[in-house]
Amino acid sequence: MADGRITWEIAREALAKLEVGPLGLDQIDHKLLGSVIDKFSGGPVGLDTLAASIGEDADTIEDIYEPYLLQLGFLDRTPRGRLATRLAYEHLGRAYEGKGKGKGESPPGQAIMTKRIEEVSK
Repeated sequence: MADGRITWEIAREALAKLEVGPLGLDQIDHKLLGSVIDKFSGGPVGLDTLAASIGEDADTIEDIYEPYLLQLGFLDRTPRGRLATRLAYEHLGRAYEGKGKGKGESPPGQAIMTKRIEEVSK
C-alpha cells in the first residue's frame, strides 16, 4: 500500500490493469488504428465508415480518440478521410509500404515525449 499516495509503481499497475500503454493508448485507440491499416489499407477512410468498422460512435472518435492520435502523429485527417501514418504502422508493428499513406512526420515535442516515456517505463 502507498498510504494514500499515488506512486509511479501504483500508477503503472493501474494503467496496466486498464490496458493503457506507455503512450497513453488504450484498446480502442489500437482498434481504430488497426482498422485504418488492416481494413482500409492505411486510408483514406471516412469518419462514419471508420466508426461503423469498429462499432464506435463517429462523434466519440472525432472528439475523444482522434485528437490525441493526431497529436501523436499516428493519424492524419484529410478532406478524403483519415490516414494512418508511418508512426502508426511502426507503433503497431506493421510494415509500412509508403504508398502515400500519411506523412508520418513527428509532431513537435514527439522525441521529448518518447524519451520521457522510456525513462518512466524503466
